[in-house]
Amino acid sequence: MPDLEQHVSLRPYNTFGLDVRARYFARFASADELRQLLRRPEVQAADKLILGGGSNLLFTQDFDGVVLKNEIRGLEIIGQDDATALVRAGAGESWHGLVEYALDQGLSGIENLSLIPGTVGAAPLQNIGAYGAELRDTFDHLEALALGTGELRVFTAAECGFGYRESVFKNTLKNQFVVTAVVLRLHRQARPNVRYGAIAETLAELGITGEPTPQDVSRAVVHIRRSKLPDPAQVGNAGSFFKNPEVSQAKFDQLRSQYPELPGYPVPGGVKLPAAWLIERAGWKGLRRGPGAGTHGVHDRQALVLVHHGGATGHDLRQLAEEIISSVRQQFGIELHPEVNIL
Repeated sequence: MPDLEQHVSLRPYNTFGLDVRARYFARFASADELRQLLRRPEVQAADKLILGGGSNLLFTQDFDGVVLKNEIRGLEIIGQDDATALVRAGAGESWHGLVEYALDQGLSGIENLSLIPGTVGAAPLQNIGAYGAELRDTFDHLEALALGTGELRVFTAAECGFGYRESVFKNTLKNQFVVTAVVLRLHRQARPNVRYGAIAETLAELGITGEPTPQDVSRAVVHIRRSKLPDPAQVGNAGSFFKNPEVSQAKFDQLRSQYPELPGYPVPGGVKLPAAWLIERAGWKGLRRGPGAGTHGVHDRQALVLVHHGGATGHDLRQLAEEIISSVRQQFGIELHPEVNIL
């Protein structure tokens, strides 16, 4: 039976490094261990939070319930044909560890998602994406345990309802299932995706010419991320705090008349705008708040990232996010929405 601890600090378990506490805390390394925990009266009666890497969370207060940390491991190829291979990953594996495993096996398809923090189980919840790729591009199915019954269920891509940083697990099925494993269909032949401009530029900087390998693309993405994004081990953060907003073509044209340098990327039904550009243009990039040199603020190299330097609270960071949202709304008439889950 897994241990159920009380009044546990969650500081080591969230990448903002915020020192909030959980009333109960337990780890599980299998679906059976999770079922055992769910049968305990203390767990049944409490609010539940399933925790992976804690890299997409902002705690604004203590969690008066039970935090269940997913530590289900395992990486294996479960099937293949001439063109593809099915890779099954335990939900508690690190996402970047899965990327490295795929590359070691000579498989491609997720190298553009290199170095995204967090665990495999969290990836489908918000359909992680970066540098011209998304999880749904290679997703085959996932296995999840129903919190209410303890039964395992398989979800296909269609049943997951993937959208831009969205899935049914953030909406209609929120807090109803725990992902236990994810299965991806990866390519056995290299299919380098270098449509994102910065990747091609970085490959050139790294001296990589000709057709890049999946390892080359991964190396370029890692280089880009490390140059732009702070390491949570050095400064507290949850990566991109806001989603990139989508606007109508008419709204984009109106903004372009005022801001000719505004970037925009066509999407079905409109144009996607870089939230980082809007936040920086509104004057927030590099801002620090709090006593001394500042306890929290906006990263000086990537305006999408809110940072915790130490000594701030989750409430401080949420208030800063709300001020940024209000500022962008006033200046551009655009509503930003958090990508991070605020509790």
